[in-house]
Amino acid sequence: MDALEARFRLDWPGFTLDVDVRLPATGVTALFGHSGSGKTTLLRCIAGLEHTQDGFLRVNGEVWQDERTWLPTHRRPLGYVFQEASLFEHLSVLGNLRYGLQRTRQKQKVSLDQAIALLGIGPLLDRKPDRLSGGERQRVAIARALALSPRLLLMDEPLAALDLQRKQEILPYLERLHDELAIPIVYVSHSPDEVARLADYIVAMEGGRVRFEGPLMETLARTDLPLRIGSEASVVLPAAIDTVDEEWRLAQVCFPGGALWLRDMGLPVGRRIRVRVFARDVSLTRQPPSQTSILNVLPGTIDALGEDEHPGLMLVRVRIGDSLLLARLTRRAVMELDLVPGQAVWAQVKTVALME
Repeated sequence: MDALEARFRLDWPGFTLDVDVRLPATGVTALFGHSGSGKTTLLRCIAGLEHTQDGFLRVNGEVWQDERTWLPTHRRPLGYVFQEASLFEHLSVLGNLRYGLQRTRQKQKVSLDQAIALLGIGPLLDRKPDRLSGGERQRVAIARALALSPRLLLMDEPLAALDLQRKQEILPYLERLHDELAIPIVYVSHSPDEVARLADYIVAMEGGRVRFEGPLMETLARTDLPLRIGSEASVVLPAAIDTVDEEWRLAQVCFPGGALWLRDMGLPVGRRIRVRVFARDVSLTRQPPSQTSILNVLPGTIDALGEDEHPGLMLVRVRIGDSLLLARLTRRAVMELDLVPGQAVWAQVKTVALME
């Protein structure tokens, strides 16, 4: 099975990186954690920018590093996007794109024209970098990395240097890379919204070690050791716009197992999206509710119960068809409702966050 297998140990004064991971060879893997957790160091080890004596790296069956093998960075078929878009100021956008292209021996998986189209930079080709906004510069940097036809794309907090408006400008382009390219992406971030919106697989790091890893949607729904991307427990659901109610300015989205109403954001029917549901916004009842202001009431089954960080609260996982929700309830409510795995309940979802 294709995968990225990485084992690295790196000892620095006051910090040790010690990881052993097997990452999927498709989609976006997010390296997530606080500053200083080792995310960027791990990415640099994968790129060959940190030479660890005790390292192993195999990408889709090809060894890039072990006790006998060491491919230097320039021989690793990868693209690397840094926090700051390091463009050649004396070259035009097109000149920057062609500079890397002339130096790659990789078989063209992504043509230059395709990279330009994916990042929407066609109108910028004749400009010099000093005439680009921060978001435009970063889009050019990503296109330049893609023009190398990498077998692996590494992205080190590519939106960290941008303000909120520029982040919102560039995120749809990152989603296009996810949807339209078969190149695996390892994406470093400490932004919960970026991870929830882009990632398929998550590696949560802390103190140079892996704390959790697994498919994003399954890992977020764990109750034994819940992972919080942000300050609160939540789940992410894949969905699509199914119906638009123009009279009430609502849109219904369908996910595997059910449907949810949310505010109409002007997206067309059929558009694939993700929605994020916080555990704090889900309540449970043993009987079908009536005369409630909550539009989203979903029949489900208790799947698991787990501890919350607060001693007076619990996390209850509810299976809705093929999907999972989390509800954050008081221990008293769990006891009074006599909630146990296998029990039928109705989940009332007060708020749904659309990850555009």
